[in-house]
Amino acid sequence: MVDSSLNAIVTSKVELSPRVMTLRVAANGWEMPDFTPGQFGVLGLPGSAPRAPWSEAELTPSDPDKLIRRPYSITSSSKTREYMEFYISMLSTGALTPRLFALKVGDPIWLGPKTSGIFTLNQVPKEKHIVMVATGTGLAPYISMLTTELQCGSDRKFAVLHGAYHSWDLGYRSELQTMQFLCQNFKYISTIDRPDEEPVSWGGKTGWVQEVWKSGAVADSWGLKPTPENTHVFLCGVSGMVNAMLEALNAEGFVEHTKQQEGQIHIERFV
Repeated sequence: MVDSSLNAIVTSKVELSPRVMTLRVAANGWEMPDFTPGQFGVLGLPGSAPRAPWSEAELTPSDPDKLIRRPYSITSSSKTREYMEFYISMLSTGALTPRLFALKVGDPIWLGPKTSGIFTLNQVPKEKHIVMVATGTGLAPYISMLTTELQCGSDRKFAVLHGAYHSWDLGYRSELQTMQFLCQNFKYISTIDRPDEEPVSWGGKTGWVQEVWKSGAVADSWGLKPTPENTHVFLCGVSGMVNAMLEALNAEGFVEHTKQQEGQIHIERFV
């Protein structure tokens, strides 16, 4: 592995929990690529890079002389040119995330020169309201969308519905709460699956995000019922959530947006 292939540097690493972190990466001697909020970048490290000590053995050992590359949704605003930020969860037996968690500020890393993805607001009419539903790090593309596109005080409503196992897994929680305080047209709704495991009593919503949606939480927070006529819904996370939300939304008249048909549901599944 030639060190010169590692074309970027870690400028910030914040561990939100032992298995969830934010990572900022800056290009080293070249210009950061342009991107549209909601798109993903590609990070890479050689197979010879160390793994976090609390990770498990790889299912298939990586070639130490080859670069391991994986796509991650960008959380930073597209207006930010100094770095890209990523919201990453650990897959203990995975090839790349345990190596990413072993990184320190100043360490070299590979950053893809191009970004990709169609999970963006580009195909949503400007007058339509937006609901963003996520589990875990599925929140990542929404942070970029909001920090770039949200206009406080406009008639266009936004809502984030974010679910996780525990409160400490709710990344960007304080930022989203601040955003809600400053922007009356934005609402943040969080829910956790395992309130009994909280060290301090949890006073927020509990259960799966699809159940919180069906309870009317977004409509209550907006003072307006989201309908296929006035709202588009984005889904990003595990397949179980996406499938359950898709079923609930279909029952309300929402349809999935595809290349073959226009719709109000936009989907990005974890693989």
